[in-house]
Amino acid sequence: MEWDVIVVGAGLAGLVATAELADAGKKVLLLDQEPEASFGGQAWWSFGGLFLVDSPEQKRLGIQDSYELAWQDWLGTAGFDREEDQDYWALKWAEAYVRFATEEKRDWLHAQGVRFFPVVGWAERGGYLADGHGNSVPRFHIVWGTGPAIVKPFETRVRAAMSKGNVEYKPRHQVDELVMDNGKVIGVSGSLLTPSSAGRGEPSPRDVVGHFQYVAKYVMVTSGGIGANHELVRENWPSRLGEPPKRMISGVPEHVDGRMLAITEKAGGRLVNKDRMWHYTEGIKNWNPIWPLHGIRILPGPSSIWLDATGQRFSAPNFPGFDTLGTLEAIQRTGYDYSWFILTEKIIEKEFALSGSEQNPDLTGKSIKQVLKRILPGPTAPVKAFMENGEDFIVSNNLSDLVDGMNKITGDNLLNLEHIENQLLARDREMDNKFTKDLQVTALRGARNYIGDKLIRVASPHKLLDPKNGPLIAVRLNIVTRKTLGGLQTDLDGRVLNDKGLAVPGLYAAGEVTGFGGGGVHGYRSLEGTFLGGCIFTGREAGRALVRSLNQT
Repeated sequence: MEWDVIVVGAGLAGLVATAELADAGKKVLLLDQEPEASFGGQAWWSFGGLFLVDSPEQKRLGIQDSYELAWQDWLGTAGFDREEDQDYWALKWAEAYVRFATEEKRDWLHAQGVRFFPVVGWAERGGYLADGHGNSVPRFHIVWGTGPAIVKPFETRVRAAMSKGNVEYKPRHQVDELVMDNGKVIGVSGSLLTPSSAGRGEPSPRDVVGHFQYVAKYVMVTSGGIGANHELVRENWPSRLGEPPKRMISGVPEHVDGRMLAITEKAGGRLVNKDRMWHYTEGIKNWNPIWPLHGIRILPGPSSIWLDATGQRFSAPNFPGFDTLGTLEAIQRTGYDYSWFILTEKIIEKEFALSGSEQNPDLTGKSIKQVLKRILPGPTAPVKAFMENGEDFIVSNNLSDLVDGMNKITGDNLLNLEHIENQLLARDREMDNKFTKDLQVTALRGARNYIGDKLIRVASPHKLLDPKNGPLIAVRLNIVTRKTLGGLQTDLDGRVLNDKGLAVPGLYAAGEVTGFGGGGVHGYRSLEGTFLGGCIFTGREAGRALVRSLNQT
C-alpha cells in the first residue's frame, strides 16, 4: 500500500495534519478540488485572530486571565445542552482546547515562527452576567501577517515533505465517495476536474475530465464547512433564529460547499448539531469581489448606533461587538434581513476594522510604518475605499440627507427622519454627564478603561449630531455567512463516529467539518479567535493520533 493516509482538503486543518504525519515519516496523499493557487484554503483570507489565554501579550497590557476564567466564559457562551448525546464529545474537545489555548498553543506556534500584534482585541464582549455569553477579558490575538502568516508554517512543513517524497499533493481532485471494504474506509474515489488558472479564492470550473481512485490505510476528511452553500445554510437554519434570510452574502469562497459532509455521512459518519452555525450581522458587499456574493465583515468598536431596518435602535446588549448571534436573532425578528449603523467620522477612523487579510495590507505585509498610520486622523485606506465605492455606505453632512440616502439604498422607504433624530438626540444628551442610564454609553466608557481599546479601538465618547464630529455615516449591514458550528462527531483522536457512537474503521476528520472538534466544540456561540485555532488543534491532534495508530500496525 503506497499511502499511509489520504487527507481530503488542503485547508489549514489538512495542512496541520499532513505536516504532523509527514514529520513522523508517514506517507500522505493530499487531495483538494481547487487549483494550487488556493493552497491553504479559507484560512489564508482570514484576519488571523487566535484565542489565547494568559498570554504574554495580555500580561503586558495588564489583563489578568486564567484557564478557570476562560473555561467559565466558554461554558457560558457554548450553552451545551445535549451532553449525553450530540455534545458529549464536543464538551471533551472544548475542555482540551481551552487547556491547549492556555498552556501550549502560543509557545508551539511561536516556535514555528508565528508572532502576534501587541494589542489584544476584545471580541464578543457579551453584555449579560458573569457566567453568561462573552469574553470577560480581551483574548483576540492578531497574528502578525494575518491569515497568510498562520498558514505559512504549515505550508512550509508540507512543501518540505513534498520535496522529500513523503507528501504528494494533487489539486483538482474532487472526492465523490469514500471507498469501503467490509465496513472499513480504505480510500477515496472521485472526479478529476479540468485544470484551472483561477486565482486564490476565485470560482473554478467543475468540468470533469477523468476519474480517480486511491487507497490507503486511513482517510482523513478536512474539507471545511457549508458557508458558501446558501441552500444548505437555509436547510439547516435553526428556528430559534427566526426565518432564514432571503438575502445573504458570503464571507467564504465558493468552494466552501459542504459536499463532503453528506459523502462522509453516507460512509457511516454521524452528523450532529447541524442547527448550530455562525453568521455575522455586520456584512458589507465587497466593492471589488473575488468570489460570488463576496462579503466583508466589519469588526466594529462599540460606539456606532445600531438600528433595525425600520430605524428602531436595538436594545441592550445588542451593541456592536457584543453578541453576534443575539443580534442576528433580533434582526430576524424584524422580518428584514439587514440593519444599519449610524456613526461619525471620528468613530469610523478608530473603530472600523475590516476582516480579511486583503483588507489589512499593513498587518498582512508586516509593515510597522503602515500600521502606525492607523493613529492618524481619518479612516484606513481600505475603509476609505468602501466609503467611496461600497454600495452599502452613505456619507452626509446632515441627518436629513443621510436618511434620504438610506431609504434610497433599500427602496423600502422604512426610515423616518424625525424618529431617528429623536433617538440620536436622546443618546447625545447622555454625553453631558459622566454618568448615564444608556447602557451602550456605559459600555463604551468602560471599554476605554482597557488601554488597548483606548489607544486604537474605541473613540472618545462624543455627540453624534455635533457637526464638528462629522460627517455622518450610515452603513447598511447584511448577513454574511461564515462558520459551521456542527459537523461530524469525532472522539479526541479525531476518529469519526457512527450513529452508535463507535468509530468508523479507517476514517478520521478534523477542522470545520467536525464543528472544529467533536461535532460542535463551540456549542451555540463562539468566543471568536477560535476558528483558526480549532483547525490547528484538531488537525494536530488527529494527525498525531494517526501517527500512533500507524506505529502500532
